[in-house]
Parts: sequence; structure tokens; C-alpha cells
Amino acid sequence: MSLGKVIMVIQKVINNNIVSAYDEMGREVVVMGRGLGFGAKPGMTVDPSRTEKIFRIESSGVVQKFKELIADMPLEHAEISNDIIAYAESTLKLELNQSIYVTLTDHINFAIERYRKGIVFENALLWEIKRFYAQEYELGQYAVRLIGEKLKIFLPEDEAGFIALHFVNAEYGTNIQDAVRFPNLVRDILDIVISELKISLDEKSLHYERFVTHIKFLLQRIYRKELLPNEEEELAQMMQKKYPQEYACSRKIAAYIEETANCRLSGEEVMYMAIHIRRVTMAEKEEE
Repeated sequence: MSLGKVIMVIQKVINNNIVSAYDEMGREVVVMGRGLGFGAKPGMTVDPSRTEKIFRIESSGVVQKFKELIADMPLEHAEISNDIIAYAESTLKLELNQSIYVTLTDHINFAIERYRKGIVFENALLWEIKRFYAQEYELGQYAVRLIGEKLKIFLPEDEAGFIALHFVNAEYGTNIQDAVRFPNLVRDILDIVISELKISLDEKSLHYERFVTHIKFLLQRIYRKELLPNEEEELAQMMQKKYPQEYACSRKIAAYIEETANCRLSGEEVMYMAIHIRRVTMAEKEEE
């Protein structure tokens, strides 16, 4: 979303506060402002004095869903969602799939409605989200604070975790069902390493952080169907001979992923997992 002094021509009035329009380049935008759509008609110029926010969404599919979603939604709910997304992109420099405009706005609207009805959902993954997706959880906390400041609606900590998963989804290009699975998958892979190699992992160490990052990007490649090809067979064979324990552990992780994610890891993925396992285990042994 960006706001500037541009001439926009109304395409469709969505409600009294929102219109769909074309900017000076002929691109479709969604424009928001109190009373902006009142008395307006297609072909008229958008009143710049009433323009508060301009949503520029490149995907035609996403923009259509967004227009349908916000048509019957309180203006401030969409505004808060946009503010949160802008914060994520500008402050934390996250690259997000534009579907976040639909999924996050819908979730925040629903969360506020649930709160007003006294309905509270417990987030069973909260501990894992805080542990493995700290940056996204920080965004969830920011969202909860912003909603409290602007609407005087004080959502519980569990909601920060739910909101975090929407950012995981938008970062990784997956759907929300897959994003919900990520924290447990990361935890289970780490548990396999601990169990197989009989070691403990220092969660505050840089080596641990790098290992978790590798696992998260592996899961991203799995759900995007962008796994590494088999191009390093000789290196993989060498790794298997030189580090048989780590390689066997990596094989066990591959079997777990095949069972839970219905996806077969390439030999190259197994090899790189073994390399990362070797790094983190050697670092932990050196610190003992």
C-alpha cells in the first residue's frame, strides 16, 4: 500500500468508505477513506481530501477477494491489518505473498468478532511458534498491541501466535494449513537429532539458530515443490563414508518427512541436512 497525490478514476463503489479505482497508470487499486464512496459513481475522480489509504495489489485474483472481504467489514479492521503488513515490510523487511492482505485481514476481523462474543481459542502451538518463529511472533505481538491501542480490544497472547502463522504462510508461499504444521515439524526433526545422536542442543547458540534456519528453508522447499536435484552424488557418497552417524540421522529425518509430508527428499537434500547436523553436533560437543 502506498499513498500519493495521484488522479484516480472510480471503477466501482464497494461501500460508503471504499472504492475500486484506476490510477494514472491504468492499474486497479482499492482506495479507502471515510465517506469516500458516498454519492460517488463510476467514472468520477476519487476525492483526494477523503483518501486515507491506497491498496496496490498486483494479483487480480487477490484484489478481487480483498474487495469482497472488506465490503462488509468495519473500516478500522482493514486499516489495522494494512498497518501491520506495512510494519512487517518496512521495519522487518519481510517479503510477503500478497495473499496476506486477504488472509490477515480476514483473521483479524474474525478475531475481533470472537473477542466481542467472549469466544477464546487456545493456541496449542504457541510455545513452538515462539521458539522457532520468533520474528513472526514479534509481529503477532505488535498486531495485538496495535489492536489494543486503536480499538481498545485486548486480545490474548494466543492470538499473537495465530497472527504469526499468517506471516509464516505469506513468507513461505504455502497455505495456512501447511504453516500450522511447520512448528511441529521443526520440533520433531530436532528431536530426531537429539535422540539419534544422544546430544543436547543449546538453543541460544548461533549453530543451533543456523540449523533451525536450514530446517525451515527445507520445509519451504518441500511445500513449494522446489527441492534440490540430485547433482552431487559423489559428494553425498563421501559424506556418507566420512560421517556415517550424521548421515544415518539425516536419512531418518528424510524418512520422517516422507511419511508426514508425503514427499521424498533428494540425495542432495539428505547430504546437506547431514552437513548441518555435523556442524551443530560438533559445536555442541566442543562446548561441553
